[in-house]
Amino acid sequence: MTTDARISAPATERNREPILAVLARVLAPRGGAAGFAGDVLEIASGTGQHVAFFAARLPALSFQPSDPDAERRASIAAWVAEAGVGNVRAPLDLDVMHEPWPVAHPVAAILCINMIHISPWEATLALMRGAGRWLPPGAPLYVYGPFMREGRHTAPSNAAFDADLRGRDPRWGVRNLETVSEVAHAHGLSLDEVVEMPANNLSVVFRRIAR
Repeated sequence: MTTDARISAPATERNREPILAVLARVLAPRGGAAGFAGDVLEIASGTGQHVAFFAARLPALSFQPSDPDAERRASIAAWVAEAGVGNVRAPLDLDVMHEPWPVAHPVAAILCINMIHISPWEATLALMRGAGRWLPPGAPLYVYGPFMREGRHTAPSNAAFDADLRGRDPRWGVRNLETVSEVAHAHGLSLDEVVEMPANNLSVVFRRIAR
C-alpha cells in the first residue's frame, strides 16, 4: 500500500513517547497473559500515528483503531502500512455516539486520546457507556488530554485553549475531571490513577468494576 494517504499531526509526534510510557504499564496483563485476551480498541484514532507507533513497540498486543471519518481511516491504514506492523486490524468506521459499536472481536482495553475536549459532551457520555458495556472486569479505559481539576484549569494555557475551543464550537471544551469520573462510575468504571503529562495534559486510567 502506498503511504500518500497519511495525515500528520505534530502534537502526536510530541506526546507519543510519554503516552507510551504509561500505556506500557497500564496495558501489561494482570494475572498472566490470559488476563489480557482481546484487542486494544482505540476510539477516535485520528491520523493513525499513535496506533502505528504503539503497535510497533507493544508487539504482544492486538490493536483495533477506529474513526468515523473516511479520510482519517485511510490515513490510519497508511501509517500502519508504513510501520510494517502486523498486530493492527483494519480501522473501523466507528462513531462513539452511534450504538451499538460495530466491534466484532473481544475488547481487552480501550484508548481514547484527545477526543473528550474536541467533541460534544454527549460523546463522553457515549464513551463511558460503551466502555462499561465492552470492557471485562479489571480492564482499563485510558483517556488522555487536558482536564480541569475541581472546576479549575490547571494552567493559564489550558484556560486559553478552553476559550479557543468553545469559540470554535460551543459544544467543545476542557472537561472537569471529577465530572467525567462521576459519569464513568455511573457506567461501572472506577478511577484507577491520574498521571501528570507534559504540556499540562493528563493520563487518566479507569478500570471496569467487577460485575
